[in-house]
Amino acid sequence: MTPWTRIDRADAPDGTRLELWRRGKDFSIRANGQLLMNTRVHGSEESLAELALSGLSARAKVSVLVGGLGCGYTLAATLPRVGPEASVVVAEVEPAVVRWNRELLGELNGKPLDDARVSVIEGDICELFRAPRQRFDAILLDVDNGPRAVARESNGWLYSPAGLAGIRQALTPRGVLALWSAGPEVGFSERLRAAGLRVVLHRVRSHPSLARRQHMIWIGTNA
Repeated sequence: MTPWTRIDRADAPDGTRLELWRRGKDFSIRANGQLLMNTRVHGSEESLAELALSGLSARAKVSVLVGGLGCGYTLAATLPRVGPEASVVVAEVEPAVVRWNRELLGELNGKPLDDARVSVIEGDICELFRAPRQRFDAILLDVDNGPRAVARESNGWLYSPAGLAGIRQALTPRGVLALWSAGPEVGFSERLRAAGLRVVLHRVRSHPSLARRQHMIWIGTNA
């Protein structure tokens, strides 16, 4: 079997080391040696967009925030589900991830960053929610491996009561929050409800052929 080869790395200001690995046509991104995502298994990332946007198709000029670019599959799944007048903002804390998508990963998912509806903010998404200045019809969050925030300690704020309150303030009335997690998190649905959201938890396959490997997607509607 062809081995994985590291082709690039970048060190974040907080000390997180990101690495891009390649094996044949496949890529993976790791943080401090831990796998964050790869291009072979991305079904649940696409489901994140599908579940978040299924009820918004009738709205004109939808505004969407995608938190975490990853390998670009959530963004790529978002664009066909919004109209030509939509605005899609991508928040990605690591410039290297944006660069990898523009130079390499975009070839695998239709180059979504080239879409005229898309704008990119390179920075910590938490700052968008600490004092929200813009409101979104849908917020799709896949910035870490879930509420445990295993890759970046600072991401833990997003899942706290203060962070969820900030996220809700950034939603329009009837706006939708979709939050991805690699696994279950006891009590998190109740935490979302305490923030004022109507909550549905979905268990989705990471890949159609992997019935036992499931990821979690919480859908919270601004009540």
